Amino acid sequence: MKEKVVVITGALGVLCRVLAVGLAEKGYKIALLARKMDEAEELASKITASGGTAFAFKADVLKKTTLEEARLQINEKLGSCDILINGAGGNHPSGTTSNSYLSEEDLSNDNENLTTFFDLDTKGIQYVFDLNFLGTLLPTQIFAKDMIGKQGCSVLNISSMSSFSPLTKIPAYSGAKAAVSNFTQWLAVHFSKAGIRVNAIAPGFFLTNQNRNLLLTESGDLTQRGHDIINQTPMKRFGQPEDLLGITLFLCDDASSFVTGVIIPVDGGFNAFSGV
Repeated sequence: MKEKVVVITGALGVLCRVLAVGLAEKGYKIALLARKMDEAEELASKITASGGTAFAFKADVLKKTTLEEARLQINEKLGSCDILINGAGGNHPSGTTSNSYLSEEDLSNDNENLTTFFDLDTKGIQYVFDLNFLGTLLPTQIFAKDMIGKQGCSVLNISSMSSFSPLTKIPAYSGAKAAVSNFTQWLAVHFSKAGIRVNAIAPGFFLTNQNRNLLLTESGDLTQRGHDIINQTPMKRFGQPEDLLGITLFLCDDASSFVTGVIIPVDGGFNAFSGV
């Protein structure tokens, strides 16, 4: 593992930060890809101070030239990529409806803050699909080339449990993550003869900067949506970023050398629960 280079996109996200630190503790060399270099370098310094190896590289997952530049820098400083974690992703407010269900009264409501299905913005929806799907495809095009001909290489995508069953209010995000899961399976087959495994993890509800206001009130109590989620989660809690580390280590390790094309839920049983 000490010789393996892990490239992580979206490295400054709440979940990927923990993955970067955890992988570095196990001896992997970490390449942090992000747009905000100050924060990325701070994280790299933290990892290095703890005895790990990490460097920050500036890149935008939707701009191929920046990914190519980052690849050259990584190859020079750390060596070629062995494992790619496609962690960049997210939602956008203009691809989200205000209510879970459409009512006839919504169509005559003058509240400018109310967003129905008919108000969804095309640009916002396209942004969500670009960030999640193209933001997974483009880095894979750039970094998977360096994996061909080597042993123990893999791609790990970050999907979502909303890819199995779409969540209310977020049609763009649910659809985009379903595309990521489908692409994971397609790519696993496509790369199977080249010795590259491709898998995905599908996190359930984890508290992140993007969803905290949707799940918790300012006082820290559960919102109605937060209550609905916990009631649907057999383990009765939100996920902690550390909950993703074990499955990530497994899928990156040669212990999973015959595992490819799977999307593994990490959701406290949310996807398995029928509600009764």
